[in-house]
Amino acid sequence: MTQRGFEKAFGYTFRDRELLQTALTHRSYSSPHNERFEFIGDAVLNAVIARRLFEQFPTLPEGDLSRLRANLVRQDSLHQRALALSLGDYLLLGEGEQKSGGHRRPSILADALEALFGAVWLDAGFDAASEVVLRLYQGVLVQLAPGQEIKDAKTRLQEYLQGRRLALPLYALINTAGEAHEQHFTVSCSIDALRIRSEGSGSTRRAAEQVAAEHALEEVANS
Repeated sequence: MTQRGFEKAFGYTFRDRELLQTALTHRSYSSPHNERFEFIGDAVLNAVIARRLFEQFPTLPEGDLSRLRANLVRQDSLHQRALALSLGDYLLLGEGEQKSGGHRRPSILADALEALFGAVWLDAGFDAASEVVLRLYQGVLVQLAPGQEIKDAKTRLQEYLQGRRLALPLYALINTAGEAHEQHFTVSCSIDALRIRSEGSGSTRRAAEQVAAEHALEEVANS
């Protein structure tokens, strides 16, 4: 898979291709790698989410805002965003990490996504990085409520449909590729009442369903 393909999914085209290359490079592969970019990206992510929550909930006290932000920027949340982008398919990993499934490891995926936020900041500034972050988090931000636990994409989609008395989504396996120990699943998510059909891929069927649900939520948010 090409880096151009990733940029299309990510929603940003790099002017400096070396920044993208470094952001996708794990320390097990070579140097320069993405750890310094991760440092910047973590700061960008926290600042962007903090401002969005500050504006979205003008009466919410600092403690509640901090808890909401912590839920949004934690590893699990970043991991879900990374899965939706199939980020693991584009990472440059050393041989040992490749053999041990590093491209699926939540910590590696979450760190790489933060590194990409940092790379966008270095490439085009804070406003460009902010646009990327908000686009990737749009599906969860529009449904966020104070005191609410950040739930996975399938749960959020189910609750959204149930709240509107609509039929639950139908998930179907479209394709399975790869050897038994290294399979890749593609799943569809169909919501007939809203005329939405999304797809997602992942290293397990459950992960693929989560990605498909995340994409469906994005379509709901944009409709």
